[in-house]
Amino acid sequence: MIPDSFIQDLLARVDIVDLVDSYVPLKKSGANYAACCPFHNEKSPSFTVSPTKQFYHCFGCGAHGTAIGFVMEYQGVGFIDAIKELASRAGMQVPESEGHGFSDEKPGQTRTLIDVMARAAQYYKDQLKASPRAIEYCRKRGLTGEVAARFGMGYAPDGWQNLQAVFSDYNAEELKLAGLVVENEAGRRYDRFRERLMIPIVNPKGDIIAFGGRIIDHGEPKYLNSPETPLFEKGRELFGLPQARQALRDTNTAIVTEGYMDVIALAQNGVGNAVATLGTATTATHVNKLLRQVDRIIFCFDGDNAGRKAAWRALENSLEALADNKRLGFVFLPQGDDPDSYIRAHGKAEFERLVKQAMPLSDFLLRELAQRCDLTSSEGKAQLIYEAKPLLLRLPTPLLRLQLVKRLAEASGFAQSEVERLCELRSYAPAAPPKARRPAPSLTRNLLRIILHKPALAGALPVGGLPDTAERPLLILLHDLVAAHHDVPGYAYLREQIRGRPEEALLETFASELLDHPFDEGAAETEFRATLEKLQQGDQKRAFSELQTRVQMLGVAGLTREEKQAYIDLLGNRGNRG
Repeated sequence: MIPDSFIQDLLARVDIVDLVDSYVPLKKSGANYAACCPFHNEKSPSFTVSPTKQFYHCFGCGAHGTAIGFVMEYQGVGFIDAIKELASRAGMQVPESEGHGFSDEKPGQTRTLIDVMARAAQYYKDQLKASPRAIEYCRKRGLTGEVAARFGMGYAPDGWQNLQAVFSDYNAEELKLAGLVVENEAGRRYDRFRERLMIPIVNPKGDIIAFGGRIIDHGEPKYLNSPETPLFEKGRELFGLPQARQALRDTNTAIVTEGYMDVIALAQNGVGNAVATLGTATTATHVNKLLRQVDRIIFCFDGDNAGRKAAWRALENSLEALADNKRLGFVFLPQGDDPDSYIRAHGKAEFERLVKQAMPLSDFLLRELAQRCDLTSSEGKAQLIYEAKPLLLRLPTPLLRLQLVKRLAEASGFAQSEVERLCELRSYAPAAPPKARRPAPSLTRNLLRIILHKPALAGALPVGGLPDTAERPLLILLHDLVAAHHDVPGYAYLREQIRGRPEEALLETFASELLDHPFDEGAAETEFRATLEKLQQGDQKRAFSELQTRVQMLGVAGLTREEKQAYIDLLGNRGNRG
């Protein structure tokens, strides 16, 4: 979607040490820099950044990547958003033409809309300070000035066209496009938000992309969100994620609630790792975004039927995002309570106890399915397996799926093997150990190590003569990437070109070894040529051995003309070496 040349220029312009240091303070450690890993909890630094190769690697959790990968993981954003963030830092303009897969929005439109939202937010903040009624409402809900400032809260006063005080051109298309004004059938405009406590919805970069408005006192609807706009897609965004980032890292747990007032109330009472969906059910995108940052998600819903339905939708939309090292749980509050009212009534310690004792996903799944079936009858037990089948097929986690199959077998009376067969599941028998590859893995490993230090040498690889080892596909891929460029790209660019390919994991493994092993750049080419010569000698030795076997079986006369010439040449080579 984005030209390779732009990615190469961007990575050349951004210094990963400066980038990481702006989020996580780095200390010099030999030729590299070190810090405690921002992606998992640790007491001693195992997170290393290489200024020469422009990548990071954690020896504790295995996190690895370039400047692009760091922004993606740290901010929980996608590839394109990470590119845009880095380009903004570097003062570069990301190409935004249809030919590169972007939408046909006007040049600069996104920036204009962000500016419009920022001006509106400032107006709402000023109005909150000037409104005794709004201030009294905040006090009644136990909200301090500190938490109001943290979430950028404001107030939209009563009136139809208050934003005219901010925007001289009230008919500007950007106001409608940003969702700040509504236009009726007669073409008359009025403010979307009136007489509401205003809560900005902020993206991971800190830009205001939408608003949530909570009615003051009584009225309908109680909560009103911005419509979807070029800035805001509610199925992708989570309220409070930027404010929760540090608490998410500290606790390794995300608490998902249904409303932004729940998030604000929890933060007010010392629970800072909560986020909220925005007027929509929890989506797979929400779950994926959170699981990039934490290993545990707790869904906290009301205990009524609506809350249980919301929890079930969250479960269904989470299944495909799960991994065996990730956990999901569910907290159901007493009837009539939400997280806001519960923590104000019972306090932080009691709320955290509920989170700690949350019902695991497997228990919730099995309990809900069991409630739909009459397990005292054969028909009900068959229905249990029928209901479970589509859910099991969506689970990518072998260990959790195996546990669920065992419990379904116990509940239904079927054998475990029968449940697997009826649900069309592959049985997870221990796999046979893979056959060892041959020949000469040490030589191709050495070639890969040298090339990652000095990528220009990849262009000189004899790809047709590389032996069939685990490193061969990656060596060929590096050769093709380097050969396609006039200017030899560095490791960071090569790493991004291999993102998502099968060779990605092997590349990261070898790159991490570069951090611990000093390398003589001047001797790189000599070592590279010597390794290729050893590979060639190995090929000749194998070819001579095969020809000798044929001579013993058929005699020299039984060889083809080409084989006779090759045999003579190989004999000569062996004589010269001897």
